[in-house]
Amino acid sequence: MNTWDVLPDNERRQWVLDPFVSVGPLRFGMSRSEVSAELGGIQVNWGVRSAHDGAGHDSYSEVGLTLHYAAGDQLRAVRVDALGGPQVFAGDTALVGRVPSELERWVEVRAERREPDPELFYLPGGEIGSVSLGLALCLQRAGDRLLTRPVFLSSDTMEDSYDKLGRDAWVIS
Repeated sequence: MNTWDVLPDNERRQWVLDPFVSVGPLRFGMSRSEVSAELGGIQVNWGVRSAHDGAGHDSYSEVGLTLHYAAGDQLRAVRVDALGGPQVFAGDTALVGRVPSELERWVEVRAERREPDPELFYLPGGEIGSVSLGLALCLQRAGDRLLTRPVFLSSDTMEDSYDKLGRDAWVIS
């Protein structure tokens, strides 16, 4: 593959999102060793860890994933590469490597159908997220195009973000 090539969906691993529980075979709360076993023993390409508590992140470029861990070595977030990461589905909707405006509209329509509680949030760069899916639809460059590079969050990570940023600062109804 060249630098900007996008792997077709039929050549990607096919995963299903269970919000706040799992992304494919990766369950929130797993340890690094459990994650490695679920990924078939694939080794970390690079990682950053706190010497104090082990928090940090690991990159598995072979499968297009960056995994974020809390103190105590627990999986808290899964970032999927738009170019070659697994295709993750929420119901029948593919979330990885898509045109941002199309998925943004899907998230907005989905939010309109839900209870009146705040459902949407926006990151500082204007990227949309869904509170009930634990999903931030981040973007990634693919040559002259932008594609969705979702980040899936554990419930603890979502709650911590509320505590640090203040719910009203980034969630709208």
